[in-house]
Amino acid sequence: MNRVLGVDFGGKRIGLAVGEAEFGIFSPRPALAASGTLRVDAAAILAKAKEEEASMIVVGIPEFEADSRMSRVVGKLVDELRGLGASVETVDEAFTSVTAHQTMLEAGLKGSARRKAVDGNAACLILERWVAARG
Repeated sequence: MNRVLGVDFGGKRIGLAVGEAEFGIFSPRPALAASGTLRVDAAAILAKAKEEEASMIVVGIPEFEADSRMSRVVGKLVDELRGLGASVETVDEAFTSVTAHQTMLEAGLKGSARRKAVDGNAACLILERWVAARG
């Protein structure tokens, strides 16, 4: 299990990143548009994982707000992915989008360029946290 797909789930967009867990090198991918139906979104994420030849999907979950609506929604997404046969792990995604926004602002990305890139970069941060948590 080397290749992993990171997922930063949002109500409008689903940020994705892929890379080699062994080396900790991750690259953002274009975001998927959220469909509004978790089953459809899970199928799209799984299709992307297969396309990228990822053997594991790592989903960022807002653990700092464990009882929040979004935490419950992401938990259901994880259940849908597992129901489709995917290997899924979760990691706390607290402030990954904020950090990604800040990093891109510092790099000079503005407006729509930053909005298009933030989700994938947040997914990269999710994968970095997952690797760090594994020790």
